[in-house]
Amino acid sequence: MGPIDKRLILANLPEEYCGPRVLLRTYRAGDGPMLWDAVEESREHIEAWLPWSPYHQSPDDSEAYARKCHAQWLLREDFAISIWERASGRFLGGSGMHPKNRSTPAFEIGYWIRKSEEGKGYVSETVRRLTDALFADMGANRVYIRCAVKNVRSNAVPQRLGFPLEGMLKNEICLASGELSDAYQYAVTPEIWASLSDRPS
Repeated sequence: MGPIDKRLILANLPEEYCGPRVLLRTYRAGDGPMLWDAVEESREHIEAWLPWSPYHQSPDDSEAYARKCHAQWLLREDFAISIWERASGRFLGGSGMHPKNRSTPAFEIGYWIRKSEEGKGYVSETVRRLTDALFADMGANRVYIRCAVKNVRSNAVPQRLGFPLEGMLKNEICLASGELSDAYQYAVTPEIWASLSDRPS
């Protein structure tokens, strides 16, 4: 176990983060039905970018996914996040803080939102809050986001939050169709993020 792994395992990380409108928390046993409902609503809408089919074929699949995510959080292997509307308690979508280079350390943020809640700013609020958490709680020195070049809505999130574009990665993402897609990559360091802290979300 490297030193960064030990640091994360011993860290007292919160399992919930709050934004003005969202509650971000680990997946838990019992989340499967609500996750399944959101996936079913959004399957045709999002699956072009996220290959969900093998993982969510039934409500039991979604429940197993939720429990696996919680176990990975406890082991500090990965940090999947469920997104909930604070006011109503409705499940909105998912995100995550994924360790990619533990010696740096660097993390990738991914996200999706159910079709009926698209365009309301929930994802931008989520990414802002998780980026804060990565720098404050996990000692990140680099946070990045990759988006398929044709995924206009996903690319709008880091652009809106001021993540600088680092470049385009050729054949970086395999889509659900099996097609390879180029990806835009955006990243911030603690210094860049601090300079952007007053930007509107």
